[in-house]
Amino acid sequence: MLNSAFRRQINFVAIPAALILLAGFSHAADTLELSRPARPWEFACSVGQRAGMFGNEAGQFEAWVYPLKILRNFHLRFLTEGRVIPAETLVRTAIARPESFTLIYSGDTFTVRETFLVPVNEPGAIVKIDLETEQPFAVQAAFERDFQLEWPAALGGTFEDWDKELGAFTMGEETKKFAAIVGSPTAGNAALEYANNYSSSRENSFDLGVTTKGRDSKVVVIAGSVNGRTEATRTYKHLLADYAALERQSADYYRGYLSNTVSLELPDSQIQQAYDWSRISVLQGLVTNPFLGTGLIAGYRSSGETQRPGFAWYFGRDSFWTSFALNSEGDFATTKTALEFISKFQRDDGKLPHEISQGANFVDWFKAYPYPYASADATPLYIIAVEDYVRKSGDLEFAKQKWDSVWKAYKFLKSTYDSQGLPRNFEIGHGWVEGGPLLPVETELYQSGLGAIALDSLSQLAQLAGKQDVSSQLQTEFKRQQTLVNQAFWLAEQKRFAFALDKENKVVDQLSVLATVPMWFGLLDNEKSQSTISQLAGPEHSTDWGMRIIGAGSPKFSGGGYHFGSVWPLFTGWASVGEYKYHQALPAHLNLRQNALLALDGSLGHVTEVLSGDYYQPIATSSPHQIWSAAMVISPVLRGMLGVDADAVNHRLTFAPHVPADWDHFSIRNLHVANSSIELGFRRTADQVTLQLKNAGEKIDLSFSPAFSPRAKLVRAELNGKAIAFHLSPGDTDQHADIKFQLPAGSSVLKLSLRNDFSIGVASELPPLGSESRGMRVLSESWTADSLEVAISGAAGATYEIPVWNPRQIATLEGAELVRKDAEFGALRITIPAGGAEPYPHERIMIRFVK
Repeated sequence: MLNSAFRRQINFVAIPAALILLAGFSHAADTLELSRPARPWEFACSVGQRAGMFGNEAGQFEAWVYPLKILRNFHLRFLTEGRVIPAETLVRTAIARPESFTLIYSGDTFTVRETFLVPVNEPGAIVKIDLETEQPFAVQAAFERDFQLEWPAALGGTFEDWDKELGAFTMGEETKKFAAIVGSPTAGNAALEYANNYSSSRENSFDLGVTTKGRDSKVVVIAGSVNGRTEATRTYKHLLADYAALERQSADYYRGYLSNTVSLELPDSQIQQAYDWSRISVLQGLVTNPFLGTGLIAGYRSSGETQRPGFAWYFGRDSFWTSFALNSEGDFATTKTALEFISKFQRDDGKLPHEISQGANFVDWFKAYPYPYASADATPLYIIAVEDYVRKSGDLEFAKQKWDSVWKAYKFLKSTYDSQGLPRNFEIGHGWVEGGPLLPVETELYQSGLGAIALDSLSQLAQLAGKQDVSSQLQTEFKRQQTLVNQAFWLAEQKRFAFALDKENKVVDQLSVLATVPMWFGLLDNEKSQSTISQLAGPEHSTDWGMRIIGAGSPKFSGGGYHFGSVWPLFTGWASVGEYKYHQALPAHLNLRQNALLALDGSLGHVTEVLSGDYYQPIATSSPHQIWSAAMVISPVLRGMLGVDADAVNHRLTFAPHVPADWDHFSIRNLHVANSSIELGFRRTADQVTLQLKNAGEKIDLSFSPAFSPRAKLVRAELNGKAIAFHLSPGDTDQHADIKFQLPAGSSVLKLSLRNDFSIGVASELPPLGSESRGMRVLSESWTADSLEVAISGAAGATYEIPVWNPRQIATLEGAELVRKDAEFGALRITIPAGGAEPYPHERIMIRFVK
């Protein structure tokens, strides 16, 4: 059974066991774990909705019970054989699980497992220490007290004492509102911080008792309260008494979440792991502040000697971009919570907030500080996010409830239009770029694109709210804005979209990955988008770890530039979804996989905020557990590669996958469409595609539109053994077989018979930390009836292998060799010539097909 907290967290439809396709998935969820040799510098954390521990793989942590920072530099020392050994010198292995983080320390005669656990709904944390020793052995825990509110708030006079009865340090302040307790039932030999005229120490420590030989367990508990010492004591005792049950409950919570949101079984184990972990990472962005409420924060990082833990406060545009991933995976409850939280702080003129500190209620945050409404893009994104949530969840009541709010947002958006009718950034708020040499501008393509898309979203919401006249008017406005955006930002000579218009409304000749944001929503003209994508796919913009904001050849580029050269997984996710939208599956899959690999490297299970544009490493100020970065694993997988679009309002599901060349199967479970839960099992051979379907619930309309190569011939389609009509939608790089039918309750089978299908793929791996980019890039595909020419770019002298689907179709090959071949799968080996002046020369592969 799922606990009540989980049931409040996510709306889902129960699925009879007989209808479960992915019998192996529960096992995958049970064993969701990442382990590797410890990297002492790497960020590590354990977080819940009310508290968090942030630190590193050396075992140095800080503890928060929101909005209060309790301590920093929590660490262990080991006392054995007459020596005091700092634990960080013996750290060997790091293990991440959804509910906890574990470090293993080893010495000559002992081993210690230190597990950090922050229960999902408790205002405190538990550190469990399991040890085995041959010799008498003691553990000492030490820390430095902070006991301050999150930036920019602060407490006045604070104090600390040792409570011998509790075996704990107690902390408080003069008003008696805030309290914290740190201790252990086996604690003794306490040493307190002090300061006098002659010396001082910030460190507090206590011993956890001696183990003479064999195995033993110790526990340290950290509890906090904003309601005084009595409540903190009650929490402290509860965590001590029930920590084993709380650990099981937290594990069950995450296991239940994985099992009841959209679950995948993929042949690429790395994307599989990254997708599962990213769902956990996004969920862990849900934070409850007792003074503000519950919403999505932006990310986590240690604060050190400050009170600013990365971006562990609430952001408007972060919440909205993240909501698209939540909606796709079926977690409508978290999206609704996030939208309701941010909209509470909508300004009277309709503008939506950019950021809300967890200390906001203690200061005049919304009037005295420049941050709350700094962005312009949060406002159109809010309208778009509300429409996306309503359509996917079917929550029509929410559309009516939020109508006045989204209409106010629309009125504010229109008030920012310049003389030609585009929403301004200058003097209104930043778009994507917040500072640096790309500014000032009048409006970014990013901002103007979102402004246009918001009109279409609001038109759909008006229709759902029964306002047909308003809907028609907004649709007319949208069409006008779409045309204007496509014209105003187009550089005809360069054949690409520009980054922005300057303050004189002249086009800024700068190519940026930000152009893929309006592509995500299908706003931009197809031919113009294809040309822009091709230019973005090259090594100047694309690294082995993701997309730079601008190309390395730009005079304004710097690899460490936060907004003028760095790589954001957010950008990479935008690019992937946009590229899939315009049927550029090769660069799209490369970007998807790069983000997925980041979730398995760096801070285990998390995707960092921003990396260098020059070398594979996060920039020094990056938040290692960034929520929208994890969302940019989920959205490219579901919205991009798998082409899943659930419309609960109209009881319709669209499934339009671009299947990678090295995949022949995958499965999807728990696709929620209104009152139905759908399972899809996809399998293909060279001459047949089989789609197994199970529908637990009402009938829905299904549109199945898989991508095939332009030369493929679809011979027949059968639904449950009977012929069904299909329609082919041709394109430059693929064609889609569009099949529409009503899916009844129970099981169904759709089979497609075809000939001559063929595709190539991309292969990618992350380079060693600190390395430059060396991977191959596919720049374009040119298809004819009997040939395929592929333009590529790679590092001079490097050799690459790329996957091939149905290699028997190859008659002749130039620029590569076929090195592996069986019935369906093959591989091409390509060597880039060395010795030229160009470090990333362009080459071509010419494939001629059998007739």
